Amino acid sequence: MTGNSSRKIPWLLLALLVAMADQLTKWWVLESFAPGEVRQVTPFFNLVLTFNKGAAFSFLSGAGGWQRWFFVGLTLVVGVGLIVWLWRLRPDEGLTALGLSLILGGAMGNLVDRLHSGRVTDFLDFHWQQWHWPAFNLADSAITLGVALLILVSLQEK
Repeated sequence: MTGNSSRKIPWLLLALLVAMADQLTKWWVLESFAPGEVRQVTPFFNLVLTFNKGAAFSFLSGAGGWQRWFFVGLTLVVGVGLIVWLWRLRPDEGLTALGLSLILGGAMGNLVDRLHSGRVTDFLDFHWQQWHWPAFNLADSAITLGVALLILVSLQEK
């Protein structure tokens, strides 16, 4: 392993840490809540146990089952692509590496759910009065933050 390659290991460990934190929070929710149970935390935030067989915003959730393996395959392909991209980064591209690590960790966290039960566990419910944002989880948050970092980096380059 070259010196440059060994600098990539912490980014992969961060991705693993994100996936593990995601799975720990999901385990806690699965152990602590009944499906659909809502616990108000603040006037705009609830914890609620829900499941999603689709992707973001329940895309393809009612597709009949084939979407599970489609999303598993897609996640694996994208995951390999993210690792290759991460491995090719220069040492001065830390924000990009952070973004890629967060996306990779979030994707792997949701992949574990799909492989284990065919659905992703969601539990974070933000709302304003009667309007609720679709419930999501720590993995989704990491993916969103990672994408935001990649957008920020791309805007800084221009």
